[in-house]
Amino acid sequence: MSGSIYLDYAATTPVDPRVAEVMSRHLTLDGVFANPASRSHMPGWQAEQAVESARRQVADRIGADPREIVWTSGATEADNLALIGLMRAGRERGRHLVTSTIEHKAIIDTALALEKEGCEVSWLTPDGSGRITPESLKALLRDDTVLVSLMAVNNELGSINDLAGLAAAAHAAGALFHTDAAQAVGRLPLNVAELGIDLMSLSGHKAYGPKGVGALYVKRSPDIRLEALIHGGGHERGMRSGTLPTHQIAGMGEAFAIAGREGEADQARIEALQARFLEGLADLPGIHLNSTTEASVPNIINLGFSGVDGESLLMALRNIAVSTGSACNSASVEPSYVLREIGVSRALALASLRFSLGRFTTADDIDRTLATLRHALTGLRR
Repeated sequence: MSGSIYLDYAATTPVDPRVAEVMSRHLTLDGVFANPASRSHMPGWQAEQAVESARRQVADRIGADPREIVWTSGATEADNLALIGLMRAGRERGRHLVTSTIEHKAIIDTALALEKEGCEVSWLTPDGSGRITPESLKALLRDDTVLVSLMAVNNELGSINDLAGLAAAAHAAGALFHTDAAQAVGRLPLNVAELGIDLMSLSGHKAYGPKGVGALYVKRSPDIRLEALIHGGGHERGMRSGTLPTHQIAGMGEAFAIAGREGEADQARIEALQARFLEGLADLPGIHLNSTTEASVPNIINLGFSGVDGESLLMALRNIAVSTGSACNSASVEPSYVLREIGVSRALALASLRFSLGRFTTADDIDRTLATLRHALTGLRR
């Protein structure tokens, strides 16, 4: 990234050097590299110990029991396992699922796939700030509602949902509550017991850990059963088979431990950088804040720029890594569905960019971005 500025932390975060160092100790012959399921020799026991240590680190970060953490290949797989696994296992109780129109594609596309299996999906629409209210949820709940799935933090807007209120509404109707918390770790205090969460999807690479690893928190309860999506070997208490990647899991554990220790300080520093960025744009006309600064994480700033083409602006910012929306949709020429759902016009949605800050963003990065952005806007609008 020499000479360039990275402001796309919501798409992925760089691995923290401390995490990379832990991972390097779990790769080679002189490290802890063995198969954690190989329980007939010392290297296998050591690998299993590393996996279980990381399981506790992840559990501690969300106030869970380590036995409630199921390793997956990422939050996308965790979302699939939560929705498909639960809806299939609970088909005798009901076939109704509630989610929202601004969820991550890992939820939306999974819900659409479940519709083809005979499930009925009700779609909640957000308010203008990108939040789902418990009141709007209550209006859609039914006797046959099995699951409600609503994200903790929106990946394009940074808006924070009232998880405790939403979970309470779901439980009052006899439904279970799942949340995709990929964007929340290190940015919000998370305690599954206090919030009333039944299932929670987690990601390694959104929290300065490696890509290719995630987890699903599954509350230990006789009411919660999941049908496995991946078969072979019965790993992870039969919920997710496959040889565990020791180095990635150790890395995710360390990343979550760092988030627990440093998340609050990280966010305070990023909040100051967000204020610096927005203040630096305050005198420029035609800039619209699509994401609110209230009830949002400070690291995600979504801005619309009147009078310019979003793709042209993106090209003018070629040394600055930003996004026109979520990484899953960055190849699309359609405007962000999230922005359209909160009432942003098509023209402004096409001229909107997401700036997302992180642990390694500096004040100099912000100042250089502001200077480049001012120059680009002046040239494009001329």
